[in-house]
Amino acid sequence: MKLSALLTSAGVNISVCVVLLILYSLLRKQPTFVNVYFSQRFARVRTRQLGGFNFERFVPSPSWILKAWEASDDEIVAAGGLDAFVLVRMIVFSFRIFSIATTLGLFLVVPLNYFGQDIKRQQIPAESLEVFTIVNVEPGSRWFWVHCLALYIISCSACLLLYSEYKSISKKRLAYFSSSLSRPSYFTVLVRSIPKSKEESYSQTLEKFFMNYYASSYLSHQIVYRSGYVQKLLIDAEEVFRMLKTTQKELMICGICGGATSSFKMITNGCDRDEGRDDCDGSDLRKKESAAALVFFRNRYAALVASQGLQSLNPMSWVTDPAPEPDDMYWSNICVPYRLLWIRKIALLVASILFVAFFLVPVSLTQSLVHLDKLQKTFPFLRGFLKRTGVPQLVTGYLPSVVLILFSYIVPPLMMLFSKMEGSISRSGRKRSACIKVLYFFIWNVFFGNIVSGSVIERFNKIFKDVNNLLSTAVPSTATFFMTYVLTSGWASLSVELLQPFGLICRLFSRFIMRNMDGSCHGTLTFPYHTEVPRILLFGLFGFAYAILAPVILPFLVVYYSIAYLVYRNQILNVYVTKYQTGGTYWPIVHNTTIFSMVLMQIIALAVFGFKKSSSTSSFTIPLIICTLLFHEYCRQRFEPLFKDPPAPV
Repeated sequence: MKLSALLTSAGVNISVCVVLLILYSLLRKQPTFVNVYFSQRFARVRTRQLGGFNFERFVPSPSWILKAWEASDDEIVAAGGLDAFVLVRMIVFSFRIFSIATTLGLFLVVPLNYFGQDIKRQQIPAESLEVFTIVNVEPGSRWFWVHCLALYIISCSACLLLYSEYKSISKKRLAYFSSSLSRPSYFTVLVRSIPKSKEESYSQTLEKFFMNYYASSYLSHQIVYRSGYVQKLLIDAEEVFRMLKTTQKELMICGICGGATSSFKMITNGCDRDEGRDDCDGSDLRKKESAAALVFFRNRYAALVASQGLQSLNPMSWVTDPAPEPDDMYWSNICVPYRLLWIRKIALLVASILFVAFFLVPVSLTQSLVHLDKLQKTFPFLRGFLKRTGVPQLVTGYLPSVVLILFSYIVPPLMMLFSKMEGSISRSGRKRSACIKVLYFFIWNVFFGNIVSGSVIERFNKIFKDVNNLLSTAVPSTATFFMTYVLTSGWASLSVELLQPFGLICRLFSRFIMRNMDGSCHGTLTFPYHTEVPRILLFGLFGFAYAILAPVILPFLVVYYSIAYLVYRNQILNVYVTKYQTGGTYWPIVHNTTIFSMVLMQIIALAVFGFKKSSSTSSFTIPLIICTLLFHEYCRQRFEPLFKDPPAPV
């Protein structure tokens, strides 16, 4: 890709961002869209008397930036919970580490790459972006020690920042538990897969079990009843069948021929006799009981012990978990038979593999657009069109990332569906599970998929024969595509997030089509962690992977994290409503992904140094990999248990 193509992509995306930001600064001032851009404060704002015409409402202003910047951490926690605080700290960490990497890259690594003498230099706009990568450095050059030094500085800085953030967020999580000791969920345990008994109901079996083993701490319980839509249909069908029960033919008085009586007999609702109504109601409730219940204890410690211990010799029965908050409970999954969950997980694994294979098609399409010369050879009829002024820059610099982003929109909803089918008992757990799935999918398909597909296009027969060459040549060559991807999926997506087009369209439809003037168009939204956290971490993977290979990508990431810091704080404070949260358990995902990105950066550097015949720097990279893994293990032992279960002494 030429530098002019990258500049074209940057120009298009910057123009889109500026237009959307100006449009947002205007629309947020209009009373009509108060419930779109201030849905969290809507109940308070709507009571305010709004004046008539005001010229200031039609003048763009950056006041929202100042308000988002000045908000304190306590205000963020109060508005969005601990998960929102983790999101903000993730962005701050990324901004800090890539600011360090950008300084090293632009003033130390890029000049060495550009003057590597391997590729003939041209005028800057006509230069290929590969002259700014490590590919341009001569094999065996002593300048690789500078790359190795930059690698050490970035890795050590990342470890120090990670440790500081992990420690700070752990303290916040402990404070979160200490400030909510009387929360009902801390005294409640969710019990599933209660053994079925012919003589006793689920409620009686449960009470007998906990009175036997937890007599001093057991308080009471509540059986979960089946009341879903499908269950209601079954109950209604049984009721109709009972009301339309077939009766035998009655004989006439003569006794010779049968009478012409109706073949259906209407019976009364409920029981046939009033005195039997209580027994009937009890039997109906027993039929609606599911093998799940909420068990309440007298103290937090007993509930914690009961939720973590194995209650039976059969792990498939008497399954206990800490109960989610009432608003967080995912009721439709609680009644799912526990013995079926492992079958669902296997089916979802197969479906995920098939979906990953399907998604390689658009990934290969995007790489074919990046390699314009290969595209012209494959489709000769496009040569005339691709030679027009500005078309090559637009096709190679902007179109590939747009195609990939459009296909990527189907990933988060599908992963959310997969997480639901897995059997998550809480809405926050479902969203966290979807976040992990989307992250894995993006790392494999967007990052590795583009690298492998780009190599397939160039040298299909040699791709799997030499993994070292794949890492050392294919990874740097795809840096140009990921630069445009950051511009399109990063900068432009933040502007779209700020504008809230779905809520905007919904409000316009409600007001001008449905003539609904009260502003209650759509319900409040919760923060989409399953889409935003994977995107932020994916860009972090790009930054680490290309920190010393192609540092030109780093300034784009720094700008992205700067804008993201302001946009997400504004959305947390004004737009999204916190109905449930995980208590900061997204941070272990951030930590593990960052460590993976760092180790991948070091392994790629090791392969590149070896490919470039710099054995001394290659061997000097191995201790860094070992130290990074040891640091990860220490943090895992030191902090991760706090994020799995609440500590009992709190």
